Amino acid sequence: MQVSCSKNVKGRTDNAPALHPSNIDLDGGTWKTVLLSQPDQFEVAAPLAVNSPGYLGELNEIKSLQQNLTDDQKASIKYWSAGAVLRWNEILRELVAKYNLPPYQNEDGSYPAPNAANPFAYPQFPFSNPPYASRAYAYISAAQYDALVAAWHYKKLYSRVAPYKADPAIKALVPETDLPSYPSEDAVVAGVTAEMMKMFFPTEIAYIEERAAEAEKYRMMAGVNVRSEIMAGEALGRSVAQAFAARGRTDNTGKAGGAPADWAKFATDCKARGEMPWLSLEAPVRPPMLPFYGNVKAFLFDSATCVALRPGPPPSTGSEQMKKEVAEIYQYVTKPTREQIRIVHYWADGVGTYTPPGHWDAIAAEDFITKNFSEIRWARNMALLNMAIMDAGIVCWNTKYHYFNPRPTQIDPKIKTLTGIPNFPAYISGHSTFSAAAAEVLAHIVPERATAYKAMALEASNSRMYGGIHYRADCQVGLEVGEKVGGYAVQRAKTDGAE
Repeated sequence: MQVSCSKNVKGRTDNAPALHPSNIDLDGGTWKTVLLSQPDQFEVAAPLAVNSPGYLGELNEIKSLQQNLTDDQKASIKYWSAGAVLRWNEILRELVAKYNLPPYQNEDGSYPAPNAANPFAYPQFPFSNPPYASRAYAYISAAQYDALVAAWHYKKLYSRVAPYKADPAIKALVPETDLPSYPSEDAVVAGVTAEMMKMFFPTEIAYIEERAAEAEKYRMMAGVNVRSEIMAGEALGRSVAQAFAARGRTDNTGKAGGAPADWAKFATDCKARGEMPWLSLEAPVRPPMLPFYGNVKAFLFDSATCVALRPGPPPSTGSEQMKKEVAEIYQYVTKPTREQIRIVHYWADGVGTYTPPGHWDAIAAEDFITKNFSEIRWARNMALLNMAIMDAGIVCWNTKYHYFNPRPTQIDPKIKTLTGIPNFPAYISGHSTFSAAAAEVLAHIVPERATAYKAMALEASNSRMYGGIHYRADCQVGLEVGEKVGGYAVQRAKTDGAE
């Protein structure tokens, strides 16, 4: 049975209906934040009185905009009204796919590295490989969530009615709710996301700011926010983003690449244990992908827990068990079924895609649309999902470079993969670890889909064996580790005040 979702960046969300939450979660301002010490850490001044000349002037601006809406403006309202968190996640997935391109080698056989200090030079920064992408999804989702918790705090504090309730001449072009309108939640999301995206995709600042302006203007055209509500929301969002950006600058990602001496030591240590070390099979040899990403600061647990989550060793490279596992993979790649080939390519998520973490974001987005979540609950759920995926990647990379285990194609050159060979050690499988963490979180959020999510995770894991990229131990242990990491996000969900 096929349990997978659409593979497009937007997929079935292209024509998503306007967000119409079944619960506005008015007490969302009391939910547990990720990084903010308290929801009012950044001040939002009280709004003007609804009978003040300034506010009445802002209402007139909305009425002026609504008089002559163009087809493009109506399309913008329809697009953005599906939800700010949804649409910005789609934009993020598009950027990840655009920049998920490994640099081509220099004439001397060496490889250039993207440089955040000079992002427009070749190769452009970033190379949004799976670890980089998982971190971008996590930081941006968590920042959106904290920013909306702060916004909900002030919404309830100031309790200002929406423009369409203040003036009957203003039409609500999106579903009406009882959610207070100050500060604007869409502007909060636009502000926090635009500011965070500058850090992850510095060559796209003009495009990102253009989309933020669209997201904010639609709120006025739709009759749901006046300009001062948008300005207050954007300012709040950008302030929250600065706190997350500061964390990002000190989370050890800048040290994840290491140096040639470090890479050589991995091989030396592996040989000292009597094992065959991993080798890059690219020609010319490419430096290993982010060998110290396993030291990056996680969101859901500390560094000691990360080490504790690292599983025991894989089968010894000279053992009978390893011979059996290599033989199994050889059988898969020499006699693949049509269904196995489909699974390999469906879950490949390689170069030029939104990566495995983005694939799970797409799965979540399609299902969340049907749940009628509020904007703040959308953000909370995406934050839980993406923090789990990022942290799963950290534990996975910590494990990969601790054991430095070779790929099946290295042990048996007769194995020809059905897709590309990742440029990092085998044990444990990244797809398996990412997927199990995601499935664990999604099963908690949408329990009626738990069986389907677990089946998807298993299919994603098996795809790496069918493709000749991983052994069975890589995949089985990866699933176990990912499930444990996902459990930390589920525990957070149970205690964050949203349930």
